[in-house]
Amino acid sequence: MAVSIPEDIFESAETLGRRLGLSRSRLYSTALAEFLAKHRSGKVTDRLNRVYGSEASRLDTQLRRLQGRSIADESW
Repeated sequence: MAVSIPEDIFESAETLGRRLGLSRSRLYSTALAEFLAKHRSGKVTDRLNRVYGSEASRLDTQLRRLQGRSIADESW
């Protein structure tokens, strides 16, 4: 399997791999895993936004009062 990478990115990756003591395979695998994880978490956020986007976000009045009383004596 072959992958084309722009020369400047390849050289930067080679330099970083040497500095970190990582093989080329390890460096590219780690970078790709992080990229995939980043985009996977975006999907989770999108799903949560869809679920909670239709929910009311207003705090119950009684609960708000109780929370206010519970921190009234706190010094900020």
